[in-house]
Amino acid sequence: MAGSSTTAAPGFRKLMFQRPSVAVALAVFVAVVAACFLVPALGLAEPGGMSVRNRLTPPGGEYPLGADAFGRDVLGRLMVSGQTSLGIGLGVAVLSSVVGIAIGLIAGFFRRADAALSRLIDAMMAFPDILLALSLVAIFGGTMLNVILALSIVYAPRIARIVRASTLVIRELPYVEAARALGTRTPTIMVTHVLRNILSPIMVQATFIFAYAMLAEAGLSFLGVGVDPRTPTWGIMVNEGRQYIDTAFFLILFPGIAIALSVLSLQIVGDGLRDALDPKLAKES
Repeated sequence: MAGSSTTAAPGFRKLMFQRPSVAVALAVFVAVVAACFLVPALGLAEPGGMSVRNRLTPPGGEYPLGADAFGRDVLGRLMVSGQTSLGIGLGVAVLSSVVGIAIGLIAGFFRRADAALSRLIDAMMAFPDILLALSLVAIFGGTMLNVILALSIVYAPRIARIVRASTLVIRELPYVEAARALGTRTPTIMVTHVLRNILSPIMVQATFIFAYAMLAEAGLSFLGVGVDPRTPTWGIMVNEGRQYIDTAFFLILFPGIAIALSVLSLQIVGDGLRDALDPKLAKES
């Protein structure tokens, strides 16, 4: 089991050389994260105060990416908003993974719980993601924590389904039966012998959920039911700029590019992780 984890990193490094797109995507995502968290922390870019005189100033000079309807620097606000958008994506990826792993392990390991939990997973996945998220946010309220909670409920079944399917196979393998015969406790078997062997597909799916959550948050904010507008996100920036699309299209262009770059790079990196961690693809390469 330890060998699989040690060979994963060399496999991913090998893949990055074979597929430059994965290396470029990873570099782009790291650059986006660094720009959003490091640059504002160093005081190199700030939204600044409101300036009616400079409202809707086009990109250039004092405002490299222009100024919004309140005269705030779009570049600084883009970076600060990215902290919230990326934070929501990461929070959803982590929370949905934890919940999905718990449900999937229980459903796959305990036959009596499988039927009920499988029906719950199927019922949750029957609803369109954005519609279910919209309903949950409307119920919980539009705070950052509630948005993370709502989106985690939406995406947890994806992880749970993968974990359940893998657990159903692993629980019948000889080494699991041997652990049972030796008197190993069930929680220890589930964590040590089952979960450790299914981390690869969980990591890949969590990467995709990170991207899906950022898109969903942007969609909710664009519809006006996401995070409180006083907490800026890329989706809120797009929503605020849509009424000025004829006179200041850059208010939508730059946050849209930030969303597209982040989501696309995450998807490519996730695809690369899947190829690197899949034993069948590793043998073929």
